[in-house]
Amino acid sequence: REGEPRRVKSKLVIMDTCIYEKWSPDELANAAIKHALKALRKRHFLEEGAHSPAIVALSKPLASHGSEWKEKAENLELELQQCYKAQSRLSEQLVVEVAECRTFKTLVEEKEKVISELQQELNQSREECSPLKESLDEKIKGLDLMISENQALKAQLEEVTLKAKNAETENKMLIDRWMLQKMQDAERLNEANALYEELMGRLKANGIEQLARQQVDGVVRRFEAGAENFVGSTIPTTCNHKIPAHEGGCGSILFEHNSDKLISGGQDRTVKIWDTNTGLLSSTLYGCLGSVLDLAVTHDNRSIIAASSSNNLYLWEVGTGRIRHTLTGHTDKVCSVDVSKISSRYVVSAGYDRTIKVWDLQRGYCINTIISHSNCNALCFSADGQTICSGHVDGNLRLWDVKSGRLISEVAAHSNAVTSISLSGNGNIVLTSGRDNLHNLFDMRSFEVCGTLRANGNRLASNWSRSCISMDDNYVAAGSADGAIYIWSRLRADMVSTLREHTAPVLACSWSGLGSPLATADKNGSICIWT
Repeated sequence: REGEPRRVKSKLVIMDTCIYEKWSPDELANAAIKHALKALRKRHFLEEGAHSPAIVALSKPLASHGSEWKEKAENLELELQQCYKAQSRLSEQLVVEVAECRTFKTLVEEKEKVISELQQELNQSREECSPLKESLDEKIKGLDLMISENQALKAQLEEVTLKAKNAETENKMLIDRWMLQKMQDAERLNEANALYEELMGRLKANGIEQLARQQVDGVVRRFEAGAENFVGSTIPTTCNHKIPAHEGGCGSILFEHNSDKLISGGQDRTVKIWDTNTGLLSSTLYGCLGSVLDLAVTHDNRSIIAASSSNNLYLWEVGTGRIRHTLTGHTDKVCSVDVSKISSRYVVSAGYDRTIKVWDLQRGYCINTIISHSNCNALCFSADGQTICSGHVDGNLRLWDVKSGRLISEVAAHSNAVTSISLSGNGNIVLTSGRDNLHNLFDMRSFEVCGTLRANGNRLASNWSRSCISMDDNYVAAGSADGAIYIWSRLRADMVSTLREHTAPVLACSWSGLGSPLATADKNGSICIWT
């Protein structure tokens, strides 16, 4: 029978375990706590019952020691209470740990759920990325194919471009050869026409026409302002003075009206006034911020206007040497300027911004702007001051109305850029020079060519090479790239003299209104005075 209580206990544990399997975790925890407390009480009662006979047996022979044993019993009872307290604390810790375990278990379940969801999303993303990856591979293959095709097309384009350049070069060579042949044919035809006209003129006139024109011009000028100073122009032969005028080159020279004083402008940004009788410098005007490309002087000789590469025009008072106006408005270099023949109040200028501007010097600002599709290299006012004659890079000569800015007439003057325009003394003829190395005379009334001057060695040096016509309209002077100055007779249309003194290309010529002297300027900045 010693094993029966143990078997009963085992059956109870098995029954309890079966019951506990049906409970929730919280119920299991509470049942475990109750079971532990019940076991502790039962053990206490068992221990108390086991010790009670011994205590009774011992209390009889040891009655004399009752107080001592009582004290020990109290101590044991106190220790027993402390054991109960320790047991209570352990029970509380067990409850807390069970709660924490439950919480941790809940968190673990949540984490496992989240991990499961993430795993599903990952699998889904992999399934979605699979077709995208296939598509990307196909596009990469297509891109490689396009790159290879593009390289093949690029090679073909380079080959075609090279062929086009070669064809363009051959075409340009053929055009140049054709143009050269045409120019040679035209020169031969012009020479034949000139020879024919010369022979007919000698047969018919024998010099009487030339004498009559000179007498008429002299009579007309005696009724004009400054007629007391008028003399017929003579063919210059001698260089009286060679002046080192400007550093870097001199591109513009101009005589004062009815005076032998010469005005020059150069690359050194100065304007200088010279006494042509002595070759000495009279005064220097400062303040220009760029190279001087063209000059004009008012009819009273009190003001000088300079066109500059700084996009501005500068107006000086000759008496004080101070700048009176700085005319701004052009957006590129100003290459030509002129003053009205009627009033010194109005000035016209041309810039490389494809504009022609009319300025009022009394007000000091622009009063009209004319826009042209081709840049203008040279211009001048007509004798009546109502129109502007301009020569352009496209080789055309254009006539504009000053007030309205309307284009009145246009003619193809040269096969290349026009470099110079010079109005005759009576205002009926305008001289134009071009990069085709021709010098054409136009009748301002009909705007038709009335003469063409040329020379075999005459080659203009730049787009702003300035030629000139004498005051009596009998002679034309033009500089050349070889340093020579060629002089033609306008009436006979033949060359009468070649002057050589310059060692650099001649850029500008100017004939005094008194008939003499002739001034020329070259690319080295030297000025020669010819009589």
